[in-house]
Amino acid sequence: MNESLLRDLVPEVIGVLVRRGADFAAAEDAVQEALLEAVRGWPDAEPRDPMGWLVTVAWRKFLDAVRADTSRRRREERVEAEPVPGPGEGVDDTLQLYFLCAHPSLTPASAVALTLRAVGGLTTRQIARAYLVPEATMAQRISRAKRTVSGVRFDRPGDVATVLRVLYLVFNEGYSGDVDLAAEAIRLARQLAARTHHEEAAGLLALMLLHHARRAARTGPDGSLVPLAEQDRGRWDTSLIAEGVDILQAALARDRLGEFQAQAAIAALHADARAAEETDWVQIVEWYDELVRLTDSPVVRLNRAVAVGEADGPRAGLAALAELDPALPRHTAVAAYLHERDGDPVTAARLYAEAARSAPTLPERDHLTRQAARLNTRLRG
Repeated sequence: MNESLLRDLVPEVIGVLVRRGADFAAAEDAVQEALLEAVRGWPDAEPRDPMGWLVTVAWRKFLDAVRADTSRRRREERVEAEPVPGPGEGVDDTLQLYFLCAHPSLTPASAVALTLRAVGGLTTRQIARAYLVPEATMAQRISRAKRTVSGVRFDRPGDVATVLRVLYLVFNEGYSGDVDLAAEAIRLARQLAARTHHEEAAGLLALMLLHHARRAARTGPDGSLVPLAEQDRGRWDTSLIAEGVDILQAALARDRLGEFQAQAAIAALHADARAAEETDWVQIVEWYDELVRLTDSPVVRLNRAVAVGEADGPRAGLAALAELDPALPRHTAVAAYLHERDGDPVTAARLYAEAARSAPTLPERDHLTRQAARLNTRLRG
């Protein structure tokens, strides 16, 4: 098998698929699948027309992916836009697929990435953004995962922890934009919690419900982002909040704390405050301390710095922030907020503008730009 020929043909094959109507990321995934078949089959019989063979197989892979995505969306369309309170229906094939993709032969990170791409319907770019890595890095990770499982039997499903991680990331992607995706994640989380009686499955379900309860208040009429402190709490869904709190309390009573339960406890404290100024930030900091102990995540430490700034004052928050890598996503936006609260609008305006330039989403960029403009207008006046 001529491996250099394969590498040389990849851009041409991707170009053919794109001209036929595939988007670049989907074409790239389809060509990777075709290359896997070439690696398995060509050592025995290399085709006379390698280019034509790759185009044919890659196009078939692309059509298979489109059909799978269409089937997934049809399943989502059967779900109402707003998840109703109460237990979910019996386990369906979608949750089974999540478990099968979380195969024991894969590392947890690779299993999550593969499941998000193959079953969750997320693009490579969306998955890379969730993992805070370059898109090319994530594409390689997914390709390696596909190669790893290409020859294994799927009779040993993965563990609950990996499936929980996948559902969490699917929900986060939906929570930031696609409501149907968030509702589908909640539907599957209900099934998983009922099926496993796992305290972290319950914690994740509670977390999803508590966050989803705020969805209607997260954006203004013009689609602009509304920060938590400025949201109209009368628009929060109290039935989802009540259900989430009940599920969380039952999970915490088992005395086996995990990160999803701790995150849900923070969300519950926000939901419990009738106004932003009534938020129990001291308790929230304590829960973030638990999360740091459980995960040692830099993102958790960043959120903790905000909570410390609310509980102990902006100087304390800036001190906590100074211990973190400035390259961390949203680090600059947090610094801007804390500097503004500390009475330094000049520094805050500069940092808001800087944060806007690297914002991961358009609504976030627009929000940060407006914050910078608001402070600059005040300074000029």
